[in-house]
Amino acid sequence: MSTVTTDESFAEQVQQHLFDFYLPFWCGPALDREQGGWMAWLGNDLRADRTQPKGLIVNTRILWAFSAVHQVRPEPLYSDLAWRAFDFVTSRFWDAQFGGAYWRLNDAGLVLDDAKKTYGQAFYLYALAEYCRAFGSVAALVQAKEFFELIEQHAHDPVHEGYLEVCRRDWSAAGPEARLSDKDMNEKKSMNTHLHVLEAYTNLYRVWPEARVAVRLRELIRLFQTRILDTRTGHLHHFFNEQWEVRSDTYTFGHDIEASWLLCEAAEVLGDEALKTSLRPMALQMARVVLREGIGPAGGLAYEGRAGAVVDAGYECWPQAEAVVGFLNAHTLSGDVVFLKAARQLWNYTQRHLVDREHGEWFWRINSDGRPDLKLPKVSEWKGPYHVTRACLETWRRLSAETGASV
Repeated sequence: MSTVTTDESFAEQVQQHLFDFYLPFWCGPALDREQGGWMAWLGNDLRADRTQPKGLIVNTRILWAFSAVHQVRPEPLYSDLAWRAFDFVTSRFWDAQFGGAYWRLNDAGLVLDDAKKTYGQAFYLYALAEYCRAFGSVAALVQAKEFFELIEQHAHDPVHEGYLEVCRRDWSAAGPEARLSDKDMNEKKSMNTHLHVLEAYTNLYRVWPEARVAVRLRELIRLFQTRILDTRTGHLHHFFNEQWEVRSDTYTFGHDIEASWLLCEAAEVLGDEALKTSLRPMALQMARVVLREGIGPAGGLAYEGRAGAVVDAGYECWPQAEAVVGFLNAHTLSGDVVFLKAARQLWNYTQRHLVDREHGEWFWRINSDGRPDLKLPKVSEWKGPYHVTRACLETWRRLSAETGASV
């Protein structure tokens, strides 16, 4: 794999990688030809484990990915797969009795976990909005609006602002055990959920520029500015109680750099120049801190830090993808070439170490010893085509805008 050295070669390589290498995996080996949709779990050797759950997150991310790709390559293959994903998500995950989406199904499509996790509802909305953008689907827009109303009615905190993590199936308050996943703290609010509600509402506003969506987008941006970001360190806090008291002491470099560009995107979609200007110092602070503290000796972005030190030196796939976009965004905001060089460096790192040339897709994680963690799957309820597809599309779009090439 050649090393990118110019904007033109960078844009050309991400385009080629996406369409000639990455997407064919999701158009072929990852398809579930027995039960419909996509496989719930594939090991690095592409062996399936049908005991694993089919998760809401990966399936809505697949819907988002093929809808987004179709907008730049309107080919029958991508429209067919976007429809396949739309049909699978809306027919299997939608809760016809109470509204919203189930969290997990088994291999046969029966409900395993009926919780209404705000993170999952947001990704469903995000994907529906993208499907509407791609195909002008009235049905997708109608359901996206319904998700907005459900989230606002049941998950929004009218007293302290923001969104609660989990509701029961009937949207009543969840019990004391109400975390997103086993990795997460059992707290009422999290940075991660708010980041993806922000992302979802940004996409919804593109297809439904409703004033109430704008109000909530502004609230979310303000929460990142005043509650979620630690302005002293430039890192995002992870977990909070209902009153926004901080309950965690670690941060993830991938979320920091992802938020730095998603916040700017939200202000851009709102069309608010003053808000864009106010977010610029924050986005650049976050990007500079990630660049200074998170890049490891091998050239990748480490996973987790605490108090200015790296505490998990592994290189997971999604933070590298988000860092490419985040550093390109920082370069646009500042004109500082160090960010452009960082974006190229991160892309080159992924191509040398994370791309699986034998079986396709990217390895989930490179451990601190420099080797892929082969115990982690190639496909799971948490690993899908969203981060890499978006990084390629965003990188291609941003670099093409600078070079004058068409996307």
